[in-house]
Amino acid sequence: MLQHSPPSGTSLVGVPAPAPRALGAINWVGFATLTKREIRRFLKVWVQTIAAPVVTTLLFYAVFALALGGVVRMVGDVPFLRFLGPGLIMMGMAQNAFANSSSSVLVSKVQGNIVDVLMPPLSSLEFVSAFVTGGVVRGLLVGLVTWIVIEMVVPLGMHAPVYVLFHAVMASMLLSLLGLIGGIWADKFDHMAAVTNFVITPLSFLSGTFYTLDSAPPFFHTLAHVNPFFYFIDGFRYGFIGHTDGTLGTGIAVMLGTNLVLWLVALRMVSTGYKLKA
Repeated sequence: MLQHSPPSGTSLVGVPAPAPRALGAINWVGFATLTKREIRRFLKVWVQTIAAPVVTTLLFYAVFALALGGVVRMVGDVPFLRFLGPGLIMMGMAQNAFANSSSSVLVSKVQGNIVDVLMPPLSSLEFVSAFVTGGVVRGLLVGLVTWIVIEMVVPLGMHAPVYVLFHAVMASMLLSLLGLIGGIWADKFDHMAAVTNFVITPLSFLSGTFYTLDSAPPFFHTLAHVNPFFYFIDGFRYGFIGHTDGTLGTGIAVMLGTNLVLWLVALRMVSTGYKLKA
């Protein structure tokens, strides 16, 4: 006995047939899903991704406190340990924002599951934004927890909260973008280690984290002013203690310009499938 096909748009039981999802200009569902994955990925191992950086920062702090031997050294009218705190917080934020996006992309490439985030209908902007957001969130969490712990030991105060928040977000974004670019470029963990050891670490340590430019040789003045890391640490420190070694306006312009360039580079790499698509 012949069976008649159901009318178009309905199923055999009379319910509407599934239809394609209308995504619109931005795939908000896909962006939110990938962002949640990136955040949950590091929260699942919070002891390694949040607690460990805080402990490392406190060890740096303890070493400097012991090295001073109880001597109250001043930077201008600010005690050195109070001067040091914001720089250590920022260094922890930056390194972890970089590690989050770089490790996520590189591990996916090495394991061969990068296709899981390339196949869904995500634009290059949505792809980059999700990975960068994950790195920014991790950087801010590390910074917040570190600040709370240091505040219990050495009260840092808060001179300009807006500068603290702005530079924290901009620095985490900059390092997250660098991590994404590095993760896409790298073919193996040795490549990523080279970027960390020969780019990220030197720029961090030569950015004025542990010293003020007032006491540094002229060569270090020049080196610092061509180092974008100097500007976000300097502005972040100003937000806490009101001390700056550079020009705040110049620092803001450098950070915005650097982030814009890195966004364009990351978007270009993703849109062309550089080392992502076979």
